[in-house]
Amino acid sequence: MPLLVPPAPAPALRTVLTALGSPTAVSEARTPSLRTAQGPCTPDLPLPVHVLDQATPAGTPTTRLAGWRFLIRSGDRAVAAAETVLTPDGWAFSRFFEGPYIAATERALRQAESVQQPYQARLLSVPELYMLTLWLHGDLTADGDTGHPAATDLLVPLAPAPPGIASHRPHRVADLLPVLTLRLTPAPLLSSPA
Repeated sequence: MPLLVPPAPAPALRTVLTALGSPTAVSEARTPSLRTAQGPCTPDLPLPVHVLDQATPAGTPTTRLAGWRFLIRSGDRAVAAAETVLTPDGWAFSRFFEGPYIAATERALRQAESVQQPYQARLLSVPELYMLTLWLHGDLTADGDTGHPAATDLLVPLAPAPPGIASHRPHRVADLLPVLTLRLTPAPLLSSPA
């Protein structure tokens, strides 16, 4: 029981269910595995997706909620994912997709279930590095839509991870964030000799 998956907002789930029930949405998706899935497809394991913004001068990471991601199951395996975004009118279906992060998310969640300390599961995206991590947040009572990574939270980079960062290896935020911040900091421009 150490892993808690926060409940998705009901309107976000409804938009995914509506999209799954729409032949047009499924047939126009760039997800061959979803179009060819045998049997019913159901949304599972909703995870809030937060985006890492630049760390503040004090080194505190800031994040913002980008949406909710649902794995789409057909039978006993995930065949795709669906994303929802918050708009001024409420939650809206964004897209279906597939790729390596689907299996990597499942693998990281299975790994996290074996951790002794309880955590709340989230996803943390670092777009500038083309990086996605499973964020294991230590505050189980926190709303999945809010919060910032605590120094003792764990980040599990999903495969494929950027070069030099081991995927599927848990890192404390206090250890991995300085590495990410260094990579996100632009290199100073070298002046040419006069």
